[in-house]
Amino acid sequence: MDPNQPLRLTTLERALLRYSIVLTSAVVLVGLVGLIVWALGQVVSFFYALLLPLLVAGVLALILYPVVCWIQRVTRWPRVTVVSVLFAAVLTVLAMVVVVVAPAASDQIRDFVDTAPELAENAYDSLSWRFPKATEFMADTISEMDLESLLPNVEGIGSRLLTYAGVVVGLGFVPLYLFFALLSGERLKDGARELLSIFSPQVQTDAMYLMRLFIGYITAFFQGQVVIALIMGVLLAIGFTIAGLEAAILFGLLLGMLNIVPYLGTIVGLLLALPVAYLQPGGGLLLVALVLSVFVVVQLIESWLLTPKIMADRSGLHPAIVVISIFFWGTALGGIIGMILAVPLSAFLVSLWKHAKEKWASAVVDTPDLQHSELDMSTDWRDANLHQGRDHRSD
Repeated sequence: MDPNQPLRLTTLERALLRYSIVLTSAVVLVGLVGLIVWALGQVVSFFYALLLPLLVAGVLALILYPVVCWIQRVTRWPRVTVVSVLFAAVLTVLAMVVVVVAPAASDQIRDFVDTAPELAENAYDSLSWRFPKATEFMADTISEMDLESLLPNVEGIGSRLLTYAGVVVGLGFVPLYLFFALLSGERLKDGARELLSIFSPQVQTDAMYLMRLFIGYITAFFQGQVVIALIMGVLLAIGFTIAGLEAAILFGLLLGMLNIVPYLGTIVGLLLALPVAYLQPGGGLLLVALVLSVFVVVQLIESWLLTPKIMADRSGLHPAIVVISIFFWGTALGGIIGMILAVPLSAFLVSLWKHAKEKWASAVVDTPDLQHSELDMSTDWRDANLHQGRDHRSD
């Protein structure tokens, strides 16, 4: 074969080569996406104390921005006045809630702290009665442990305390971030358009579409999920109080707010509230059944009434995909930030994949060479099968 002669491939070989290149590109793309997710997780972990307050402020800004626009459209007030009035209203509502709920909640917390030693004693007695050998083995193992080796060193404790202090200080700046984010909503859009101006018009259009799609998913998810979490927190607090659970208001509001991450409040609540109901003074299986009934009723209200009316299945994700995405993004992005953004991120990636697939399909349809190559490939396969059939009959 002459090395200077160009390699001639049949139509079938060209089609197979094309599909092999597409498959290789897909594998490379998946690897690149995995690398991007890993790098993003490293960045989030390193700048956690900075990103967490920015994330909280950004989510609150997306929730409140439509309210600001509506008030400004109705009243014709300047943006600064609208944002200031909204801040004052929110702070007033929070102050009223604190005045009404804080005394009862503080009393319940104090009672819960006072009964904590009795809870621990009841737990030990219950375990030692039901599992005497296992309890004795655990007690012996703990007594033989070198507790000093298990405790973190002073430097580790200091670094953790500095990290927690940084997070707390950062969260103190959330109102300031939120105020300026609400004031600068349109300017942020103009800034994004200016950054994209260096690209072609088609790239700018696609980027702005995907940006609006991502922001739309985050806004819709958190606007609905925060309302659902607040309602569930109030219902759980009322139900636990009626049932007689210790620290009912604390448990109810805390578990309700944890439901901003889907299913997290229910899972944590079952792991915490049921043992407390069984071990608290005057508790037992009856109180466990009452607390479990509260969970079931509130969960049914959330599934049948709140989510269909408020969320209307805006994410479009199956519940199993939601759970998997929470664990995946929680691991990839270092904990609570990934868990909070899991559902909107997954919904956005699904929509991005559909958008890319539609564009690729339209490109395939609009490419005459590819249409002819696919037709020629099917013809080659048919001719090969006919030829094979003739050889088989001749044999």
